[in-house]
Amino acid sequence: MLKQTKDMLFDFYDIDKSVVKLSENIEEKIQHKFKEINDISEYNQYKVLKAMQKSKLNDTHFNWTTGYGYNDIGREKVEEIYSSVFNTEDAIVRPIIVNGTHALSLCISGIVRPGDEILSATGKPYDTLEEVIGIRNSKGSLKEFGVTYKQVDFLDDGEPDYINIKEKINDKTKLVLIQRSKGYSWRKSLTIDDIEKIIKTVKSVREDIIVMVDNCYGEFLEMREPTDVGADIMAGSLIKNPGGGLALTGGYIVGKKEIVELISYRLTSPGIGKECGLTFGTTRSVLQGLFLAPHTVGQALMGAIFCSKLFEELGFEVLPKPDDVRSDIIQIIKFNNADQIISFCKGIQYAAPVDSFVSPEPWPMPGYDSDVIMAAGAFVQGSSIELSADAPIKPPYNVYFQGGLTYTHSKFGSLKALTEMIKNKTIKMPTSI
Repeated sequence: MLKQTKDMLFDFYDIDKSVVKLSENIEEKIQHKFKEINDISEYNQYKVLKAMQKSKLNDTHFNWTTGYGYNDIGREKVEEIYSSVFNTEDAIVRPIIVNGTHALSLCISGIVRPGDEILSATGKPYDTLEEVIGIRNSKGSLKEFGVTYKQVDFLDDGEPDYINIKEKINDKTKLVLIQRSKGYSWRKSLTIDDIEKIIKTVKSVREDIIVMVDNCYGEFLEMREPTDVGADIMAGSLIKNPGGGLALTGGYIVGKKEIVELISYRLTSPGIGKECGLTFGTTRSVLQGLFLAPHTVGQALMGAIFCSKLFEELGFEVLPKPDDVRSDIIQIIKFNNADQIISFCKGIQYAAPVDSFVSPEPWPMPGYDSDVIMAAGAFVQGSSIELSADAPIKPPYNVYFQGGLTYTHSKFGSLKALTEMIKNKTIKMPTSI
């Protein structure tokens, strides 16, 4: 680390010299992981580039229409490119999909009908999807429309329960849901190999069952995506990995053509489907973000590994561990109490380029069953590919760290979080480090 860089960390950012020294030691220990990440990023960069060239993307595709949005060549080109990148027959990529939960809700409600059953092969889904399905009572849930739900929890060792997945499938099973990311769960995120095995297990019972993958936080982590190994439909958010930090809003859905068509009737209305809908001038930022996404995801991953190693060295339990295979950008740190969580998140906020002067506090956020603290000073509100951290304020006091458009910023977030914890006396630096 250059002396000028150290001086800035010491003087301007008030980072203790012992913390900077620790960070230098951490970086030396994780360089081998950075090489692996760069190899994957390079492959995925060429994959995205190939899709854009194959689709003959040109400057006219950045134009957009008004009103109904008929014949919007930019919208059609974006969806053609997404379909190519994820190796599918069709795609929906729209700014009117407000978040990942909305994309997933559109998929599920477009596919199932009264009397059908949803089976989650990966335990309870992410909190905000519980009300969509009706796991937690909510007006307008699928439960109100006669859709039933079952789930198969993970085994004690964190692996999918393939035997129980088979046994839970019945004549009513229409849709099997796979959540790739850990969400607010203490488990490993599913690798593509894991997802492929679940899909093969489901299809061995009944080929006509539709397998859907929640791919949020997982895009470009490996050289293959779930749709490369048999997923029928997949969805995610543009302000996470695939937006590359430039997409202002939106979500994507990719998969088999007939399934995408069904979902499009929930996006707009039966009979209209994909034919209407404005892009509001977002085509350029969506595609430029997708072009940058493989590199940006790699940078965020490097920051997550640094955070994992840093807090592991300080004696905290982390998941994934620094050398683990990763399948999403989320890093969990298990703290001992709420004060440590709050101090950590305040430090992340103080490291932000936007709203760095704001002090986050826990609050009863809609869709969650406890107070939640969220630290995010992002250029795009709620963008999880930008540096952020959040945590429900309840045992086991796990904080979820993710993002960073650059490795440097992600690393700085970890250092600032540790500094804030030291300042608030919620942690003491071991003398042996």
